Amino acid sequence: MQKKCLALALSAIMLSASVFAADASKPTSVNKPTTVNGVVIPEAKINFFIQQLTARGQQDTPELRAKLREDLIRNEIVTQEALKKGLDKDPEVISQIELARTQILFGAFINDYMKAHPISEADMKSFYDTQVKAHFSGKEYHARHILVATEGEAKAILAELKKGKKFDDLAKAKSTDKGSGANGGDLGWSNPADFVKEFSDALVKLPKGKITDTPVKTQFGYHIIKLEDVRDAKGPAYEEVKAEIQKELQNQMLQKMIADLRSKAKVE
Repeated sequence: MQKKCLALALSAIMLSASVFAADASKPTSVNKPTTVNGVVIPEAKINFFIQQLTARGQQDTPELRAKLREDLIRNEIVTQEALKKGLDKDPEVISQIELARTQILFGAFINDYMKAHPISEADMKSFYDTQVKAHFSGKEYHARHILVATEGEAKAILAELKKGKKFDDLAKAKSTDKGSGANGGDLGWSNPADFVKEFSDALVKLPKGKITDTPVKTQFGYHIIKLEDVRDAKGPAYEEVKAEIQKELQNQMLQKMIADLRSKAKVE
């Protein structure tokens, strides 16, 4: 309920040109200050919303300004009626206003902090080299596996494979890893470090196209592993992940900043 009320309150603040009334037969002139029952709607307020809308792709036109002005007039009229009824004294409304105020101030502070502390190109490239590229160094392995609960089940499946049964069919029928099992046990291309040690150690020892001749035990059960192919690791280009890296570094920076503020705050 609280979130719903807040959303309604904010919708009256964050205007969208797409819902402005198109039936305003006599829009107020855009060339003089607008007042509603003696209350002035400052031009700065209109300019603020124009900036928000143009940032989202709208074009600043006389028509847009006229529609925006009309919508602000309607908002002011309804707000005045709410004040006449004393709704600003209602405890729930007070709580919603305070919550909206807190969220707006929080967002304003975060935006201000990020503007004052931009993530440098050097930091992003360093993150790419040490965190992204490093993860894709070495080799990648395209593997399949069949996972079962007991060693006996695994050995029985190995026996069927030796008799000529297809790995894909047995994975679909018997693997308890339903995600890969539905795809014939296919795990796709992966870095060995993505797997638990026992699985990784067995995988990198396999010749291409071969199957482990004994079950591989891990914390998940018993695996029969087939290595389909090996290739040099390939990672995304820097430009492909630059935006994600920037967001990650911004998040790390903000988390540290908030943690520092929390450590200095007097909380009782």
